[in-house]
This record gives sequence, C-alpha cells and structure tokens, in this order.
Amino acid sequence: MEQRSQAESALAGAAYGMLFVLGVVMGVVGGFTQASWKAGPIPVTAIIWLLALFGVCLGAGKMMRSRLGSGVTAAGWVLVSMAFSFELGAGDLVISGNPAGYVYLYGGIVAVIAAFLLSPSSGGSWLLHGHPESSRS
Repeated sequence: MEQRSQAESALAGAAYGMLFVLGVVMGVVGGFTQASWKAGPIPVTAIIWLLALFGVCLGAGKMMRSRLGSGVTAAGWVLVSMAFSFELGAGDLVISGNPAGYVYLYGGIVAVIAAFLLSPSSGGSWLLHGHPESSRS
C-alpha cells in the first residue's frame, strides 16, 4: 500500500471539501430554481438540474478516481435538498410537493446513486498523481 505525505493528504482533503461545497451550492441554487421553467406539464428546469447533478457527481468520481468523490458531492446536495423539503412552522417551504419538486428530489436521488455506482471504485486522485496518459511512454 502506498503511503501519502502530509501535503498530499491535505490536498486530497481540500479537494473533497471543495466537492462537498460544490454539492451544497448545487443544492441551494437547484432548490430555488427547480420549478422556474415548465413546458406544459414537464418540469424542464428540474430535469436540467438532474442532468447537471448526475454529470457533476460522475465527473467528481472520475476525477478523484474514487466513489468517495461522487459520494461527497452527492452528500452536499442531499443535505441541502432534504433540508429544503421540510416545512417550517410558518409554512415556509423551498421545494414543494408539486411535480417539479418530486422530479427534482426523487430524480436527484436516482441521479446521485447512478453517478456513485458508475464512478471508479478505487485508484488514486488525478490531482495527486497526474493524468495517467501523460505518464505512459
């Protein structure tokens, strides 16, 4: 097993922290905009957010070469989205029980699970080891 230096560990921790923040930002922006555009009964904005969420989570997993990259990004999104779906005492609700809200929440869960399962299950981060194709001669 390969040992990491403290600098590599700190860099990996910072990268995972930024992926979590990216998931939180996607959850906040997506939560407030998921019902903004509909084409008839089809919640177009919610579907666009699902595709973006899937792409970002899958990209994070592939870039970090681990499912943890995808999982950390998804955790940030899930944390915010679930909090936005709770009704407060005054009746305030960000993600409501309309069709766009259901598509965004349940479709988002399916998107992050699919991205997690399609991410590589092991390997080192591209950030720490460089691009694999550039090291081959």
